[in-house]
Amino acid sequence: MNPGDAYEPVIGLEVHAQLLTQTKAFCGCSARFGGEPNSNVCPVCLGMPGTLPVLNVKLVEFILRMGLAVGSRIAPRSVFARKNYFYPDLPKGYQISQHDEPICTGGGIDIDVPGGGKKRIALTRIHMEEDAGKSLHDLDVDTLLDLNRCGVPLIEIVSEPAIGSPREASLYLSRIRQLVTYLGICDGNMEEGSLRCDANVSVRLRGASALGTKTEVKNMNSFRNVERALEFEVGRQVRLIADGGTVVQETLLWDAERNIAFPMRSKEEAHDYRYFPDPDLAAVTVDEAWIGAVRKALPELPETRRDRFITGLGLPGYDADVLTAEKGVADYFEETLASLGGEGAGRAQNAKAVSNWVMTDVLRVLSAGKTSVAEFPVSPARLASMIGLIVDGTISGKIAKEVFEDMVATGEDPRAIVERKGLLQVSDAGAIGRAVDGVIASNMPQVQKYLGGNEKVFAFFVGETMKIMKGKGNPKVVNEVLRRKLDALG
Repeated sequence: MNPGDAYEPVIGLEVHAQLLTQTKAFCGCSARFGGEPNSNVCPVCLGMPGTLPVLNVKLVEFILRMGLAVGSRIAPRSVFARKNYFYPDLPKGYQISQHDEPICTGGGIDIDVPGGGKKRIALTRIHMEEDAGKSLHDLDVDTLLDLNRCGVPLIEIVSEPAIGSPREASLYLSRIRQLVTYLGICDGNMEEGSLRCDANVSVRLRGASALGTKTEVKNMNSFRNVERALEFEVGRQVRLIADGGTVVQETLLWDAERNIAFPMRSKEEAHDYRYFPDPDLAAVTVDEAWIGAVRKALPELPETRRDRFITGLGLPGYDADVLTAEKGVADYFEETLASLGGEGAGRAQNAKAVSNWVMTDVLRVLSAGKTSVAEFPVSPARLASMIGLIVDGTISGKIAKEVFEDMVATGEDPRAIVERKGLLQVSDAGAIGRAVDGVIASNMPQVQKYLGGNEKVFAFFVGETMKIMKGKGNPKVVNEVLRRKLDALG
């Protein structure tokens, strides 16, 4: 028996989302990513003596958006606390966070679990805090410090220990990324560190209620790395216990290149940080009017949008899942469909046509170029124009593929490309009939098979006719002429 079968993992995630505010949490410095090292700093975020923090109200508004989106309870009064620890990239010697009185508690996030169905991952809390700086380790000069990130506003989303597998953890993190991007509060870029994840991991005998000793795993900068790191740590703990050892409570760093997690330090408890209320910041008070205003301004959330695509546009569930996974892609799809138009059944047909182009060709180009839909060179209006050329019979679907590649390369209008390259579809029955006559005359053995009842041979004739016409024949007319001429031979 595999030792792992006797144990089950228990995982909780602490997710930090860097907020898209213009300025930092408690000062007027820019919160923009990518500035020259130590260029976006001031006496406040550097913790100089005599300076006082001033709360950025956008930080509160953004966490209210998240709290309302996941069904958290919003505290009418919450308190900032100092989290005390000493590290080179924390010049104040403490981090402003929240502890006993966070602004959001409870709520949950639904994930689609493998095998079908949904699972709700309960949340413990969502609280506000500021980020620390960044240590850059250089072999020649030891450690360099970039303090631009000091004071950048964060929200920390803390789950209950309710995640039952590394795969569930990855799905949960993906759903958080989807939510924060739809809400417009975080860009969700894990590689740049604007969405970061720490995991608390333990294992216990399957069916037991008591939690095992937990470890914390850090330094996971992609969804795949989250899954790999947790698979490693769960396996390590199971093997350790099965061999008669005990799990030590500690913090581990994930090394993606070596595919291992190694100890960093012993795991701290809350009392190790000596939390106390920040004396320089007043309590945050949130009244019902403020909550109501934020709730009213919430955008359409992913699940609602997915359901609308299915019930309102008639799209299959798979299409709706793919299109709504990224807000930018869903926006692009809707803008394309709006440009294409259509009513009733025609709108549903257009929705499916747009969906097919976005899911296959648009996402293929984005994936190959590792770019976002915001940088895609084909505007929704131009993609709609190209699809319209297919719908009205101006070009065939095959020719459209060639036109699309030209549009990606040049950004040119599809109609201009069609005219410049002479790609207009041929619908003239006489011209198509002459091509069909040539195909029939050159393939009499296949004609006999068709006349003998082999319907599959018909596709051969279609393909040969389209080949002679260099893909420009109107498929509908080609099929009609072929059927008439072949049946006449019988």
